[in-house]
Amino acid sequence: MIFLRSLLFQILLILVTPLYGFVALPIAALLPLAVRYRLFANWAAFVTHAARIVLGIRYQVQGLENLPAQPAVILAKHQSAWETCAFQSIFPPQGYVLKRELLLIPFFGWGLALTPVIAINRKAGRDALKQVAEQGKKRLAQGFWVVIFPEGTRVAPGQKGKYKGGGALLASASKAPVVPVAHNAGEFWPKNSFLKKPGLITVSIGPAIDASAHSASEITARAEEWIEAEMHRLFPHHYTRAENTPGE
Repeated sequence: MIFLRSLLFQILLILVTPLYGFVALPIAALLPLAVRYRLFANWAAFVTHAARIVLGIRYQVQGLENLPAQPAVILAKHQSAWETCAFQSIFPPQGYVLKRELLLIPFFGWGLALTPVIAINRKAGRDALKQVAEQGKKRLAQGFWVVIFPEGTRVAPGQKGKYKGGGALLASASKAPVVPVAHNAGEFWPKNSFLKKPGLITVSIGPAIDASAHSASEITARAEEWIEAEMHRLFPHHYTRAENTPGE
């Protein structure tokens, strides 16, 4: 059953994505950025809805009351492609920090290029951080939130990558609040996996961090501490006994 569901879902994406691209791309190029965003956010909503109906992947959100009124920087776990689509429905209009190579993918990447993304050269080192700060401040000023995956790449459930400071530097420079987010999407939609399992994803939104009251390094540390503690609290089955037992 999982195989058949996954196959049907993949067929839907193969059929709908190019068709949507053929129709939406020429129109979007003529529209203001905010309208273009809504146009392609509809595709993301379709993927999230299809995942629920076809794959049986549902989700619940905790902590919506923690969202600030003004545009913020979201620092989130990155485990799968699911959150890049579902976040469009969960959070206010947003732009992602992503590697620029993604913009070359037919239809999907071309559509991304017309949205408020921040495409960077990840090999550029400090120049990449400068790109995030400069472009991110522009997006925040335009009213878009900025989503950054501080570990830099998809990390499997129960694993932890090194938290990088690009998001914190942007928040520090712009004084935008930082919203930490934990979730377990990779449990049901694994990285690079054709097979996807039904289940309930929990997205947990933490208290906003006041960027004006902390240095960039403190912001990163606070976000990392909350996210990792929340991952252990909500999803203890992802972690080994040794990781959860002090002194072992």
